[in-house]
Parts: sequence; structure tokens; C-alpha cells
Amino acid sequence: MTTSPSAPAPSSSSRSNGASGSSLPQWRLWLSMLNWRRDPGYEQRKMQHEQQMLQLRSETEQLRQENRRLAALQSRMDALLLNADSCSQTPPGTGSS
Repeated sequence: MTTSPSAPAPSSSSRSNGASGSSLPQWRLWLSMLNWRRDPGYEQRKMQHEQQMLQLRSETEQLRQENRRLAALQSRMDALLLNADSCSQTPPGTGSS
């Protein structure tokens, strides 16, 4: 059995990663593996963050509705006070009593 002279022998310090076809040293493969490991608590933190955001949006909408309701009440109170002020004015005295 002979080996083909055109095919280089694989070196012990590098391996083909297959995906990109490039050859990386062993320590770079290990490093890339470390870099691509997913944090175990990532999904849980992401879901908690999304729930917090939904809660904040809900609270914000409730506050906006309350603010609109208070503004409408303030407007009604202003109108009532204006009406009460115009009705309670006494005519000026004529000088003879």
C-alpha cells in the first residue's frame, strides 16, 4: 500500500474543522469550543427579562390610562369651578339701601 504523494499527511498540531475547511491548531479548536458554549442560565435570565418588560409595559399602560382619567376629572372640576364662580358673583350695590 502506497500513499498518494499529492495528499499531505495530517500534522499533529492542526486539524481540519470541516465546516470552513480551514485548519486550526488544537488549542484554537478548544478555544473556539469554549467561546461557543452557551451559558446555562442564559435562557432563564432572558425569559425573566422578557417577563419584566411585559410587566413594565402593562404598568406603563395602566399609568397612562389613570393619567388620562385624572386629566378628564381635572377638566370637569375646572369647568365646575368656573361655572360656580360665574354664578356666585353678586351684582354691585346701587348705593341706596
